Amino acid sequence: MTQKKTLKLPKLIGHRGVKYLCPENTIESIAKAFDLGLTYVEIDVKISKDEVPILLHDDTLNRTTNGKGLAVNYVYDDIKKLDAGKFFYNKNTNIFVPKLEDILNLCIKNKGNLNIELKPNKNYENLNVKKIIELTNKINEIEIFFSSFDLQSIKELNKLLPKSIKSFLIDDFNLYNLDDLIGIANKYQISICGLNIDIISEDIVKKIKKENILITAYSNSRIFYPQINDIFKMGIDSFFVDDPTEIINIV
Repeated sequence: MTQKKTLKLPKLIGHRGVKYLCPENTIESIAKAFDLGLTYVEIDVKISKDEVPILLHDDTLNRTTNGKGLAVNYVYDDIKKLDAGKFFYNKNTNIFVPKLEDILNLCIKNKGNLNIELKPNKNYENLNVKKIIELTNKINEIEIFFSSFDLQSIKELNKLLPKSIKSFLIDDFNLYNLDDLIGIANKYQISICGLNIDIISEDIVKKIKKENILITAYSNSRIFYPQINDIFKMGIDSFFVDDPTEIINIV
């Protein structure tokens, strides 16, 4: 996959598909995002025991399926048997944990672009990156960029696919301060950073933009148009949205 170092991000990126409207990280959620008019979706990816890249946000299967334990302890055929919709609808469903391959095909069919967040399985970070790249490195029909809170995953991605578009995610400045973030971005050819809205300010945005780094933002809680509009006014490029229905036509 030949990628530009930077890209023009849309104002809104569907977060885990549209996680307030459909079960997160499922085919239903990603398809709904495209149906609503979003052109980009974000998904969380990690590998199963048999090294299949799957969509799952948490370390364990507990919250979003009726399974228990670490995904890396189960082969995909067993994970696929789990109900990945019951937690959302409070009833039994036929919704399953999809493979990354399923979502790539869905995105290509809908001409929708993709942000793959590299979710580390402890001690499997490098293998996780390798298996994801094996599926994505020949895809040219859509834009793909990668992101992670995990610096080891970013390092491995930069080693295996240096021309990929990379985003380093920061929830707070406890582990890395702003200068650390900029230094990491320059060292590992990172052209985007993703920030929790709680740590964004005009000065921070200005300093990051001075380094020609794009900025995405997300929130750990539900927020509405006035607050989203305020952070756009500060100069961020894109916001990860859980439910775009009220704002997709006005941002």
